[in-house]
Amino acid sequence: MAKKAKGNRIQVILECTEHKDSGMAGTSRYITTKNRKNTPDRMEIKKFNAVLKRYTVHKEIK
Repeated sequence: MAKKAKGNRIQVILECTEHKDSGMAGTSRYITTKNRKNTPDRMEIKKFNAVLKRYTVHKEIK
């Protein structure tokens, strides 16, 4: 059973936006944390995609 989160820091999943359009198998996802109070909107960060071998934009899902 997971513990209830204390404070404003929550875990989020970032997924590559370009990988879906490329038609290649698999997905590029990262798990990170963010402060809900400072960043109420969805995150959008450039991260490395190992399959495409370049930096791409990853957006928060869920």
